Amino acid sequence: MDPLREYLKLETRRQFFGKTAMGLGAAALGSLLPKSVSAAITDATPGGRIGGLPDLPHFAPKAKRAIYLFMSGAPSQLDMFDYKPKMDEWYDKDLPESVRKGQRLTTMTSGQARFPIAPSAYKFAKHDNGSDGAWISELLPHTAANVSDIAIVKSMHTDAINHDPAITYITTGSERPGYPSLGAWLSYGLGAETDELPAFVVMNATWTGRRDAQALYNRLWGSGFLPSQHQGVLLRSQGDPVLFLSNPQGVNDDMRREMLDGLSALNEQHYEQVGDPETQARISQYEMAFRMQSSVPDLTDISDESDHTYDLYGPDAKTPGTFANCCLLARRMAERGVRFTQIFHRGWDQHGNVTGDLPNQCRDIDQPAMALVQDLKQRGMLDDTLVIWGGEFGRTVYCQGPLSKENYGRDHHPKAFTMWLAGGGVKAGIVHGETDDFSYNITEDPVDIQSLNATTLHLLGVDHERLTYRFNSLDNKLTGVDGDPKILHDILT
Repeated sequence: MDPLREYLKLETRRQFFGKTAMGLGAAALGSLLPKSVSAAITDATPGGRIGGLPDLPHFAPKAKRAIYLFMSGAPSQLDMFDYKPKMDEWYDKDLPESVRKGQRLTTMTSGQARFPIAPSAYKFAKHDNGSDGAWISELLPHTAANVSDIAIVKSMHTDAINHDPAITYITTGSERPGYPSLGAWLSYGLGAETDELPAFVVMNATWTGRRDAQALYNRLWGSGFLPSQHQGVLLRSQGDPVLFLSNPQGVNDDMRREMLDGLSALNEQHYEQVGDPETQARISQYEMAFRMQSSVPDLTDISDESDHTYDLYGPDAKTPGTFANCCLLARRMAERGVRFTQIFHRGWDQHGNVTGDLPNQCRDIDQPAMALVQDLKQRGMLDDTLVIWGGEFGRTVYCQGPLSKENYGRDHHPKAFTMWLAGGGVKAGIVHGETDDFSYNITEDPVDIQSLNATTLHLLGVDHERLTYRFNSLDNKLTGVDGDPKILHDILT
């Protein structure tokens, strides 16, 4: 970012707002006003929101908010959603070259002498979803029971074959670090529904599969080249829910308020001298942190939830940091106006010991994910809340490492994997796309990462072509500056 260029742009805006008796300084200091006064100003903005771009939403949104359940490590579609009964006849036979078609492999299996087929060890059943039915593995009984409320997309594919670039790609729209995440784009474009909590909140859930897991970096929920106030706020399960939120020893709320007033005045003076928009972002973040000192404890105190709700989310619902607890908190955030919530659940990278680790992973997420959908539904919130579930890519039909009918491993597979969506303008009870008998190549309705992101923005009232930010001489977009993303109208109401 060029501070001088930004300063000149902001000066033009200041001249305009000055003529209308609304200077930038007054807008920045709005967060310091008493709530009764700031509420009157907020009510005058589109939809009563705080911040965002003046021309957004571009059209009437189907969803007001989104909750993204991200399964880091890549769930095995073959053992969960993509039923391939013919593979039983192919047990321990080599994957045909006519299926692989020279597609690249990871270094973890490229040196194998053979690529033996490993059929799923799990039983599948077809469940009524109100249309043609959906095949679901025995590992997901709660998903099977609620399949009529979700849209299953079996034809996802990606360009990346390793975890870090693949997760970076699906969360930011680029395999290269440094780009804004989906939640940051939504915060920047649509603003917040509340001034008590951030527009974008992230949680990292515990897992009970394999002990080690791929690392997650805060750039996955970062703001990239957008102003830093749009980055995701990480909610922790131990210690302070948000780092540095509590007052230091010997400092009370009145002292903190006085300190922030003085700091804001200094920052305003610095802004007038330099014109760096990050100064305004800093003021905003300090004020949000002050408000969160009361709003976050209220959010994370789940003692007022009913026994019915605890039973719905399962036995781990009261345990901080579990996926069940995070899903319950996600519903509470949706109620309180958080625009975008993302839960990361690690441990899905089953290169070996699929039958040892995968059941634990599915047990972690199956009941809570469906509970979140049902909880939103019974509260009348599912219609305007988009829920997304999935990982960064899929797993191979051929075995990595030792193969037996009781256990096997699966390598990374970017050419075909499964995700599901619910609520917020998504058709319920449908299956979109299909793969070949090996779950290796897509045969119907392929969906790439950029199309998924474009569709997510579309459901929230944003035209992905028009939400841009000038950086490095490019009008950058979440969906990139090349390619041809498509809105998935077939899965939308």
